[in-house]
Amino acid sequence: MRRIKSNIDTQSAEFRAYERHNHALMAELQERQKKARFERPERDITRLRKQKKLLVRERIDLLLDPGTPFLELSTLAANMAYDGTVPSAGLVSGVGIVSGREVLVMASDSSIKGGAWYPLTVKKMVRTLDIAIENRLPMVHLVDSAGAFLPLQSGLFPDRYMAGRMFRNQCVLSAMGVKQVALVLGHSTAGGAYVPTLCDYSIMVRRTGGVFLGGPPLVKAATGEEVTADELGGADVHSSISGTADYAVDSEQEGLALVREIVGTFPREIKVAVERREPEEPYYDPVELHGIIPDDVKKQFDMREVIARIVDGSRFHEFKPDYGTTVVCGFAFLYGWKVGLVGNNGVLFSDSAHKSTQFLQLCNRDRVPVIFLQNITGFMVGKAYEHGGITKDGSKMLMVQSNLDVPKLTIMTNGSFGAGNYAMCGRAYDARFLFSYPNAQISVMGMEQAVKTLTQIRLKALQRQGKSLPEEDVRKIYDGIALDYMEKSGAYYSTSGMWDDGIIDPVDTRKVLGISLSVALNRDDQESPHGVLRI
Repeated sequence: MRRIKSNIDTQSAEFRAYERHNHALMAELQERQKKARFERPERDITRLRKQKKLLVRERIDLLLDPGTPFLELSTLAANMAYDGTVPSAGLVSGVGIVSGREVLVMASDSSIKGGAWYPLTVKKMVRTLDIAIENRLPMVHLVDSAGAFLPLQSGLFPDRYMAGRMFRNQCVLSAMGVKQVALVLGHSTAGGAYVPTLCDYSIMVRRTGGVFLGGPPLVKAATGEEVTADELGGADVHSSISGTADYAVDSEQEGLALVREIVGTFPREIKVAVERREPEEPYYDPVELHGIIPDDVKKQFDMREVIARIVDGSRFHEFKPDYGTTVVCGFAFLYGWKVGLVGNNGVLFSDSAHKSTQFLQLCNRDRVPVIFLQNITGFMVGKAYEHGGITKDGSKMLMVQSNLDVPKLTIMTNGSFGAGNYAMCGRAYDARFLFSYPNAQISVMGMEQAVKTLTQIRLKALQRQGKSLPEEDVRKIYDGIALDYMEKSGAYYSTSGMWDDGIIDPVDTRKVLGISLSVALNRDDQESPHGVLRI
């Protein structure tokens, strides 16, 4: 494969301006992540210390193999919900290495409302379990939860993808032969009691761990029986009387060491047979991405420059380079694995949709995972394009992309608007992982067009009422709509609602994709039953 020839001048005024802008975005991201991960009221930390409990990230540090990476998911989930009082949605989840095995960790954060489940907590738990199913990834559950946050119970209990889905997913994992270990470090009450009991291995910590369908207050109210938590469902009760747990330990540290020992007995996963070669660092420095990603979502950039700072040796075989030039398709290697890449270099026309569709079919037939690099305003609109079949051609791309058997990974590098988000494997299209850059924006259309449309609708409604506004008031309406639209299309709003799996620094794109790809290759899907059509 040929090395991409970069046209970036790292000394140019434009590069420096973009770099300053992105450094400011990274500083904000790091500050938000630090706050979500570590800032807790002192009273909550003191409460846990009195119970001889570790904080959630201290537990994870002891669980993981020293010096190995941890790909944390949705760190900023719920950052714009619940008045900011439930950082990370009260749950830490991510991919790490335990006893040399890739595992998915899901850990309650009991420093937040005793680890209670909010609606977004449940959404994060379901998403975490979905990732385990999609990638056949063993799970470690660190359980310390007060159960459902009752004032919001209607938003987390009854529907298809709410709390019941967690237990359903655990059952599916078991049927698939995917192993699960639970360490009960605190109370696991009501529906939460099923988390450890649906695992293959269950460990409980004496004096602090408890598993019961109804805690002592509920038992007292329902039956009049007075019983302590330890007598009702403590570690010794469940490991020696009920058989609900398999092991009882005297400390969290002992429990975490036992989890590591158990995971060490798991067979190592055999990766899918994707073409491999010796890994090679990119020729161009990934740090230069800070000077490539623009300071305005409306400004274009060449996706080849991003690819050059992600893939092995910056080498890339481009497919149909002179056709459908608003999309870049081609093959490369990432940490030694062969991948296909599809990246936007402008609006999608019929020819770029044709090209993408043909390329995706090639990847599917040849068992090559696909990485989507989104920077898309959508499909081209207008009379000539409709007559030319743009909707039909976009549907072809959507049909093939939706039905790929190979793993799909998506990075939202800038704009992601309208049906372009769909065609480029947005959230609804089952990418194994989807991450955003801090500058990313996602909405049904670009802000400028949407705000103009919404303002016109508002003004026409006023005109029907016989009202007319001075230009100053029209400007206030426009600015108000623009401010709201900008907030709700921004990366922090998206990640708060878990429309992605987290916001990442562009410089970390290669590492994040590498971990995601390694995980995705645990699962081998059926080969596509059809040949490749030249669209």
